[in-house]
Amino acid sequence: MNFLKKASNNQTKKNKSHIPFRLNFLFLIVFILFAALIVQLAYLQIIFGPRFESESQSSDTRTETKNVQRGMIYDSTGKILVANNTSRAITYTKPLIVSSDKMYSIANHLIKYVDIEADNLSDSNKGDYYLADSKHEKYVKSKIKNARSIKDSSKLYKLEQAYVKKHKLGYNLTEDQKKAATLYSKMNGAYALSTVYLKTKDVTDEEMAIVGENISELPGVKIGTSWTRSYPNGTSVKSVIGTVTTEKQGLPSDSINTLLAKGYSRNDSVGSSYVESQYEDVLKGTKEIINVETQNNKIIKEVKEYGGKSGDNLELTINATFQQQVQNIIKESVESIAGSNPYSPGAYAVVMNPNTGGIYALAGVSRDVSTGKITENALGAINQTFVMGSVVKPAMVMGALKSGVITPSSNTLTDEPIKLKGTATKSSWFNKTGSANLSLTASEAIEVSSNVYMMKLAMLEGGFNYYSGAALSLPTSIFTKLRSNFKQFGLGVKTGIDIPGEAKGFEGTADQEHIGNALDLSFGNYDAYTTLQLAQYVSAVANGGYRLQPHILKSIRSTKKDGSLGAVKYEFSPNVLNVYSASSSYWNIVKQGMWDVVHGSSQYRTGSTLASISPKVAAKTGTAETFYKTNSTQTLSLISFAPYKNPQVVVALAFPNITDNDVINSQTAVKIYNAFWKTVQTSDGLE
Repeated sequence: MNFLKKASNNQTKKNKSHIPFRLNFLFLIVFILFAALIVQLAYLQIIFGPRFESESQSSDTRTETKNVQRGMIYDSTGKILVANNTSRAITYTKPLIVSSDKMYSIANHLIKYVDIEADNLSDSNKGDYYLADSKHEKYVKSKIKNARSIKDSSKLYKLEQAYVKKHKLGYNLTEDQKKAATLYSKMNGAYALSTVYLKTKDVTDEEMAIVGENISELPGVKIGTSWTRSYPNGTSVKSVIGTVTTEKQGLPSDSINTLLAKGYSRNDSVGSSYVESQYEDVLKGTKEIINVETQNNKIIKEVKEYGGKSGDNLELTINATFQQQVQNIIKESVESIAGSNPYSPGAYAVVMNPNTGGIYALAGVSRDVSTGKITENALGAINQTFVMGSVVKPAMVMGALKSGVITPSSNTLTDEPIKLKGTATKSSWFNKTGSANLSLTASEAIEVSSNVYMMKLAMLEGGFNYYSGAALSLPTSIFTKLRSNFKQFGLGVKTGIDIPGEAKGFEGTADQEHIGNALDLSFGNYDAYTTLQLAQYVSAVANGGYRLQPHILKSIRSTKKDGSLGAVKYEFSPNVLNVYSASSSYWNIVKQGMWDVVHGSSQYRTGSTLASISPKVAAKTGTAETFYKTNSTQTLSLISFAPYKNPQVVVALAFPNITDNDVINSQTAVKIYNAFWKTVQTSDGLE
C-alpha cells in the first residue's frame, strides 16, 4: 500500500512539472500569431494604406439623362395634328452596379404595390428571370460540367440559359411571376444610370402613393412622367406624318447604331417613319441632364445640371381639312367605280403649290382586288409607280423643240397609223384605221393627245425618216435622249420630298432588241413614274421651268410658355433643283396645248369635263395601256394647273388598272379643285 501511494505521488509530481511547459508553449503560439497579425497590419498600413484610404474616399461623377416632351406638329392653319398625352409613370434608374438577384427582389416586391400588365415573355425572358434567383442560378451552375473553370461569365451564362431552356425550368410561371418577369426584363435591359419605364398606362393615385411610401425598399424605382403621341383632329394624316416607337419597341433595328452614337438609349421612343423620322432631330428636344456623384459604386448625390428642353414644333404645308377632303374624294371615287372595275388597286392624288413646292394634300387609297377592302395609303402617292400614259406629251414636245426637230413656226406633222416592217400598226386613239388622218401642230397634238405625233418626234430625234413599211432604225441612245429630257422635269428621278421612302420610278429595257419601245416611251407607255413626280413635272410647266423640291415642312416653331405655337426658328425656302431653260415661245406652245385640252374646239380634245372648273385650268389627261395578269386595263392619269394665267395650284392624279370608265380622273379633279378654292385659298380676283 505504501508502495502504491508513493508511486502515485511521484506520478502527480511528474504531471505537475509538465503544466508550465504546456502553458508556455501555448502563450508562445498566441504571441507568434499576434505578432504576425501586427506585422501584416503594419505592412498593409504602410504599403497599401494610402491606396485603401483613397479607395474609401474615392468618388466619381456620372451623367444620367432623362427624356423630355416631344415637339408637336401643326398644319398650315395652326391646327394641331399631333400632340402629346402626358401620363404618370413608374420608372427604374439602374444603379452603376446591381446584382441580378437584387433586381429580381425589387421586381417581385414591386408587383405587390403596382398592377403590371404582363408581356408575352420569350423563353429567353423566362430564363433570365429564373436565373436571377441566386438559388436557381447556383443549382443550374452545379449541373454544368467544369463550370468553375469557365472564367468567361458571358459564356457561362449562355450555358446556363441553354440548360434552363433544355429542361424548361421556370417556364410554368404564375400570373404574378409573369408580371415580375416583365418588370425584371425591363430593368435588366437598361444600361447603368439609364432610366426605363416600368409602367406608363393607368398609374393610379394609390399606386403613386404606395410606391412613394416604399421607395426605400425599391432602390432605383421612382415616380416620373411619360409622353405618348395623340391625334386631336383624327388619324387621317397619320399615314403621312408617320409614327413614334413605343418604349417597349425602343430604337428601330435598322438605325440603332447610329442613334446610340447620338446619345439615345435602347428603349427611347424615336420617330420611326416619314415626317416623325425625317425631323427627329427637331422634334426630340434635348434631354434633361443629371450629374450623379458616386462613392464606392453607390449614388450619394444627384444634381440637376440641365433641366432639358422640349422638342421644337413643326408647322406643315398641309391643310388638315383639305387633306381630309381630298382623302375622302379619292376614296369615294374608287368606291364609285369598284363595281365595274374589279382590278382597280386604288388611286392617288397630289395637290401642290407650283411656286414653292409646298404640299397642300397628299392622298391615296389601296384596294384589295380579292376582297374589295379599301384602306388609306396616302404615301402610295410617293412610293407607288405606274405607267402614266399621255401626260408626258407636253414634256415630249418641249424636248423636240429644244432639240430643233420642230420649231415654233414649223411644227406640223400628220397623224396617221404608223406601219413599220415586222411590227404591229401603232396609232392614235382617234385614228386607228387611218380614216381620220390629221395635220397637227404641236399644240393641237397635245390637245387631241396624238400618239403618232409623239412617235414621229422620237423618230426625228433619233435621225430616222419614217415612211410606211420602213424598218425602224434607231440607235439605243434614243432612250437616253428622251429620258434625259423627261428627268429635267422630274419624271423618272426622285423628287427630293422631305419624307423618307419615295420611289425613283421604273425604266424599261433600253437595248436594240427593245428599240420599238422607244416609240412607246415617247407617249408615256413604257416607263413608270409616281404621282408626286407628275406633280413636280406639271409645276415646272406651270412656273416656267423651275423644278422645285416638293416639301411638307413649312416652318420650325418654338413653344410659348402657355404651350401654344411660338416664334419661327426656321422657314423652308423654295429649293430649285434645276431649271428647264427654254424660250417663252416654247412654253407658250405647250401651255396653249394644255389649255386647249380643256377649252379647245376639237372634237377630240380629252379634258372637256374640266371646263366647268373656276378659275380656269389647263391640263393633260393620260391613258396608258396596262394589264392585270392577263386582263387588259388602263391607267388613267392627269396633270393640271390653275389659274391658267397665274398658276397657284397643281393637281396630279393616277387611277391604275381601270377597265370601264375613261373620265374618273377628270371627275375627281373637278371635286378637288372645288374643295381647294373653298377650303385653302379664295379664288376672288382669279380667272
